[in-house]
Amino acid sequence: MLLVAHTGRPAAIRVARILLDKLTAAGIAVRVLESEAAELGCTSAIVVPASPTAAAWAEMVLAVGGDGTLLRAAELARPAGVPLLGVNLGHVGFLAETEPEDLSGAVASVVARQYAVEQRMTVDVDVRINGSQIGGTWALNEATVEKAARERMLDLVIEVDGRPLSRFGCDGVVFATPTGSTAYAFSAGGPVVWPDVEALLMVPISAHALFAGPMVVSPNSVVATEVIGAELVGADGSQSETAGAVLWCDGRRMVELPPGSRVEVRRGARPVLLARLPAVTGAEARIGATFTDRLVVKFGLPVTGWRGQTGRSAPDSVPSSSDRPADSAGATAEAATDATAGPAAGEAMAHRADEEPGGHA
Repeated sequence: MLLVAHTGRPAAIRVARILLDKLTAAGIAVRVLESEAAELGCTSAIVVPASPTAAAWAEMVLAVGGDGTLLRAAELARPAGVPLLGVNLGHVGFLAETEPEDLSGAVASVVARQYAVEQRMTVDVDVRINGSQIGGTWALNEATVEKAARERMLDLVIEVDGRPLSRFGCDGVVFATPTGSTAYAFSAGGPVVWPDVEALLMVPISAHALFAGPMVVSPNSVVATEVIGAELVGADGSQSETAGAVLWCDGRRMVELPPGSRVEVRRGARPVLLARLPAVTGAEARIGATFTDRLVVKFGLPVTGWRGQTGRSAPDSVPSSSDRPADSAGATAEAATDATAGPAAGEAMAHRADEEPGGHA
């Protein structure tokens, strides 16, 4: 297995070392990245370069950190076609599957291969100028066209399946997957889309237009935007400039967009695989918590008073909002209870705000 950690945080290093020790004790070989090997200090691990082949022939990629770390690990898991499992040390952590206090149970499930593999839709992104491609990348959460200068507004034309839909001034536009609907697109006012729904989302950012609401289109559609670029006159009336933009994919990969650029977004040819661990609901064990349960827990949503179907009680995995405190991000602030992880898990829970850049919850 390949282990990826946010080595800028001591808590992540300690949790990663616990993971490595547990997996090694179970007879599983563990790889770590060259850039992280010294900080992790694990002599028993196999050191590999951070390349698209880092996870080749591995059973799984384990990411210790927040969504930023998991998105970085996805860049290694996707080309290898192996599932990704995240241990959440970030804020909300929608992409992560387990918490530090659940470490022992998670490792036991992984060692016993008691997990399911879920496909998550991605998007492929092409950038063109005058018909010539100048860039190409992909995203798991979203591709965002944003203004390059804070004081300027973008002038964009939105297109769906080769037909223009609208033109408006804005700060940008988010093209998101269902997985990314709880990330940047959600912050910009987009809808929450269940991850098993196949669709593409377009969410304008601070648009100056009446018809500029979030839109959900077919996963078979090709959505695009063209950067018109407005001519700007300097304060003395003698200098003119043209507003440009930048493309960010998952907050990690950036392409500069000069005026006249065209960004095309379509369903990705290769998905990202996420590992789902067993969850217990009453007396029945199943793989993975439902997305509804995740929304309730991650956002601290009130569900007190719910009775459900006749003869059924509320899931044990969704505690009442009155029974659990919430932090400023809306995530539950549960105490670390894993006896094996001990202080490492507790410190990890207390320092979740120190996420590496690039991740959206």
